Amino acid sequence: MITRNRLPLLVVLILAAGAAATLFPDGDIWRHRIWMAGLVITSIPILWATIRGITRGIFAADLVAALAVIASALLGQPVVGLVIVLMQSGGEGLESYAEGKASKALRALEDAAPSIVHRIKEDVAEDVDVNLVRKGDFILVRPGEMVPCDGEVAQGTSHVDTSSLTGEPVPERVVESSKVLSGSMNKESPLVVRVLAVARESQYARIVELVREAQTTKAPLQRIADRYAVWFTPITIMVCAASYALSQDWTRVLAVLAIATPCPLILATPVAILGGMNRSARHQILVRNGGALEALGTATAVLFDKTGTITIGHPHVSRVIAVDSISESKVLQLASAVEQGSGHLLARTLVKEAEARGQLAKPAMNVVEAPGRGVQGESDGLNVSVGARSFIAEHHPAAKSAIERSDMNGNGRAILRAYVAVDGELVGLVEYADTIRPGMTELIKDLRKAGIKHVMLLSGDRIENARAIADEVGIEDARGDMLPEDKVEVVKRLLQDGESVVMMGDGTNDAPALSTATIGVALASHGRGIATEAADVILLADDPSRLLTGIEISRRTMRIARQSIWVGLGISVAGMIFAAQGLIVPIAGAAIQEVVDLAVIINALRASRAPMYGNT
Repeated sequence: MITRNRLPLLVVLILAAGAAATLFPDGDIWRHRIWMAGLVITSIPILWATIRGITRGIFAADLVAALAVIASALLGQPVVGLVIVLMQSGGEGLESYAEGKASKALRALEDAAPSIVHRIKEDVAEDVDVNLVRKGDFILVRPGEMVPCDGEVAQGTSHVDTSSLTGEPVPERVVESSKVLSGSMNKESPLVVRVLAVARESQYARIVELVREAQTTKAPLQRIADRYAVWFTPITIMVCAASYALSQDWTRVLAVLAIATPCPLILATPVAILGGMNRSARHQILVRNGGALEALGTATAVLFDKTGTITIGHPHVSRVIAVDSISESKVLQLASAVEQGSGHLLARTLVKEAEARGQLAKPAMNVVEAPGRGVQGESDGLNVSVGARSFIAEHHPAAKSAIERSDMNGNGRAILRAYVAVDGELVGLVEYADTIRPGMTELIKDLRKAGIKHVMLLSGDRIENARAIADEVGIEDARGDMLPEDKVEVVKRLLQDGESVVMMGDGTNDAPALSTATIGVALASHGRGIATEAADVILLADDPSRLLTGIEISRRTMRIARQSIWVGLGISVAGMIFAAQGLIVPIAGAAIQEVVDLAVIINALRASRAPMYGNT
């Protein structure tokens, strides 16, 4: 089967074969036959695509080229038609190359979902297909496994990682009667979960469905070439009609079509886009297709996820507070002694902080851990406990009042607290929080200077944390406690208001919004695979400020493309006027158009180079 990407090579071979035929007897006749047969064969893909576009109401840039090919065949001038096919298919080949690979977001999401579930029947766990699980069944979720269905913990205590759903970076502790959502990951201990919703009705399935809906309903971006073709194509047809009306000469019509074949539209955009994409790549910005690069520069609204995007996405020790006579350094030393015996995320974070401050103590003796709650041990003859409020209160009742007083003095920015008790008395606490990425405040200011009207923060984290982070970086509109479908609704409302929306995120919970937005942008270095697959633009560097660089590259690339289009179309219009008067023959018109093509390509190649000014 002849594909449009293979047409340029095939046309070159046909032209060469026809030229070679002149070396044999009756060579001129065979040359004409070879070229005419070649024109018929190579024009079929172009004509078929044009007809399909017309039936869908799309009168794109290739309509004039299709008319020129038909006219050249009917008038017995196959060389003109072959040159037009070569120009048309060559431009499309460049554009196809620029498009790159299609997103695999939906398949990646579906592949990540568990297909086998450990259903408990008569106290025995049996492996069954996830679709056989019913509401009310009990299933076993082992450490390291994804929760397959929304449910309620019937037995066990553990921590589950909900970051892919809510963006919350700290694992959530679950006990009996705690609700768990499909898509969260069990971290430590086995859990027996009573199913409240079957897999196809659970949270993870809703995310898959949201991505599917976004991919099937998202309107295709109108390319710049088609926008210009809307008015250029009718002008060309009118000039052809006027030329024939005045001269009754179909050859003049062919000459008009040959010189009017919109190669500036066909070539200028893909060449500039290729240059812009290459330049973006040098800045570690991977743009999946030309349409995304075009649209990026038109952005009027930028929406950020919080955890992993505006913030680093990993908890750190934000404060160490002493509530007794000992120093903060001593609190950190004592806590690090027992936390070295725990594998919990926050324990490892505290140990790293103590080591960084030069306060890491020797490992404690006789360490006993209550998974997910706290840890106890002996350090320098002292009984040290570090853990959650309930853990300290349970083992050291005398510390309850001190814990309550410390909580009253807390701030809303802390994601979590660990309490430190020594010999039954509360001596301090450690606050954990996420870290705002350096330069985010400047990025928000620069986006507004660049003409972005709406900057918003959308987070699955608590609204208090979302607003606190937003205030710190200068974002006025912050939304918290958002599920993936809530983020999608915000994006849809902005799209309905006519905004060009950029959504930046890094997690599974962001994938539906990334797919729905005009342009989805993912941070690859921190982001999960689903987010990068759903995105149109991927920032390979762990630096959200590259978004502004991408916008600037997009705007400059499209300025260059428009320059090439206007100059090329201007020459084409002038050529049409001369051709309509019989001053240019068809083959000369095709040759002039080739010269225009060369000028267009040379100018469009500037998009791959940095401007003489600035650093972008």
